[in-house]
Amino acid sequence: MYKAMGLRDEDIARPFVGVSHTGNEATPCNMHLGRLAGSARAGVARAGATPREFATIAVSDGIAMGHEGMKSSLVSREVIADSIELMVRAHQYDALVGIAGCDKSLPGTMMAMARLDVPSVFVYGGTIMPGILDERKLTIQDVYEAVGAHSAGTLSAAELGEIEDHACPGAGSCGGMFTANTMATISEAIGLALPGSASPPAEGAARERACEEAGAACVALLESGTRPSDILTFGAFENAIAALNAVGGSTNAILHLLALAAEAGVRLTYDDFERVRKRTPHIADMKPGGSHVMLDLDAVGGIPYVLRCLLDRGLLNGGCLTVTGRTIAQNLESVRAGGPQDVVRDAGAPIHPSGTAVILRGTLAPEGAVVKTSGVRISGFSGTARVFEREEPAFEAVSRGEIAAGDVVVIRYEGPRGGPGMREMLAVTAAIAGQGLGEAVAMVTDGRFSGATRGFMVGHVAPEAFVGGNIALVRDGDPISISTARGTIDVGVDGAELDRRRRAWRAPEPNYASGALAKYASLVGSAARGAVTRPAAA
Repeated sequence: MYKAMGLRDEDIARPFVGVSHTGNEATPCNMHLGRLAGSARAGVARAGATPREFATIAVSDGIAMGHEGMKSSLVSREVIADSIELMVRAHQYDALVGIAGCDKSLPGTMMAMARLDVPSVFVYGGTIMPGILDERKLTIQDVYEAVGAHSAGTLSAAELGEIEDHACPGAGSCGGMFTANTMATISEAIGLALPGSASPPAEGAARERACEEAGAACVALLESGTRPSDILTFGAFENAIAALNAVGGSTNAILHLLALAAEAGVRLTYDDFERVRKRTPHIADMKPGGSHVMLDLDAVGGIPYVLRCLLDRGLLNGGCLTVTGRTIAQNLESVRAGGPQDVVRDAGAPIHPSGTAVILRGTLAPEGAVVKTSGVRISGFSGTARVFEREEPAFEAVSRGEIAAGDVVVIRYEGPRGGPGMREMLAVTAAIAGQGLGEAVAMVTDGRFSGATRGFMVGHVAPEAFVGGNIALVRDGDPISISTARGTIDVGVDGAELDRRRRAWRAPEPNYASGALAKYASLVGSAARGAVTRPAAA
């Protein structure tokens, strides 16, 4: 079979290194990954092993946003991990290079590496270049918010069209510190990716080099016997949490780190996220809450510079091993600031003194919920509930101007099981922000938010509505109070009334009776534990 594919005896005698990628024409994040896989293959071959390329799926969150398609997004994370696992196990590959470009493909690939525990190197497909319109740098976030501004009558159809035409100029993942760039940041901080590989843009020689170097590094790991289990320690996860907060990253990273920890056999809880967050300053001024895109961060030293700032303050576990075969402190020895810049602040004068990925608990979310505070000037919100049973009616209400200052938009039955798939709500949150209500209105959901979301938006509410969590018991007009300073989220209804409502509550019928989404719903657990799937016996 191998000779039918052109291999010689000497090729077959060498170790086989799987080169997985999520290349497709579904999204610009992935459309170039097949070409990058060629660079990784060249690196593997140069280092003396035999590369075997294969592909898996990837869902475009941007294209799936705002409709039923988004239910497939988080599910794809599990399918990606499963498919990579099956390919490596079936063909007994000795090691793995994983290339990924869109939101769920990054954690899905890293989860497979942890699960397989063969020598592995992760490499990111790279960020898109910012779109330029009237000297303004645009990202996909600007398009979604422009839709909200247009619906509010403050932006013309022609102006909306201009933003749409210029926002996404080519290949690569969404340009701000949204989910893909956040997970790329984490891939370096946790030690699964080569230093400096996260920030170069998708289209350019630096990205090709990063992939070739990843191929060679994977062979070196194979020779040394270093596996993901040697790298994915508890200390490495603490480093990842610190990096997430330092760059003001996506709340989705919390979900994905919990899932990766579960695959690695590392006990990680919301308490760990809060402990590390409170001691970590927010230092990178990145969109959506800030001013800069990943290209700007790359120009001043990329993720190694951010990590060096944290290490110098004693905020990283410097002894953690990485895919270079060296520790993270050793990797950062020569890293210095790249001259005057306003992208990364000094850790002694941060944007916020503590991190921005905040865990909330209270009567509305006994197991927990998450909120991102970067770019949010308020630390609390009290208002009255406007309840919606799914995303679409909420978006329609926002579009019709029916949401007013003081409302807390509650969108439920969108959790891991209830959706299923825990949809992102960027269409709704961006429409709210685009109407100028970003801090006048709060939103609470058992679904998720895009990394491009900004405003006072609380997601991952657990337990979710579908399993009878308290979010299922909220009614229009109920008072809701949220405090990021205290880490609380409460509904102002006494326990006796909640108990009465709970006795009257009935679980809805599942939205899908067969197929991938139904299988996922039957196996998935709480968002507070990463929304990972487990066999029924487990």
